[in-house]
Amino acid sequence: MKKVEAIIKPFKLDEVREALSEIGVTGLTVTEVKGFGRQKGHTELYRGAEYVVDFLPKVKVEVIVSDTLVERAIEAVIKAARTGKIGDGKIFVTTVEQVVRIRTGESGEAAV
Repeated sequence: MKKVEAIIKPFKLDEVREALSEIGVTGLTVTEVKGFGRQKGHTELYRGAEYVVDFLPKVKVEVIVSDTLVERAIEAVIKAARTGKIGDGKIFVTTVEQVVRIRTGESGEAAV
């Protein structure tokens, strides 16, 4: 099993959720996060004063998928989240050692 984490622009969340649902992903976790990459934030104007916004709002989407579904999940996220502009985000894939469903005690693939 793999954990696929995607840091995306907030307005792309619904498209990413739908794309993952279409390939068979049944559950996901979403967290509102802030960060920056190459774009290094930006300058805004408020009441005539300039200020720098260092950390930009993003959304982190986390899903656990079987090894056979990883590439399809990555492709689905890329297709749904891409705008072609700087700050589209990143995808991280890590190995998951074990999953346990608390309610039933199921473990492994059955718990996903």
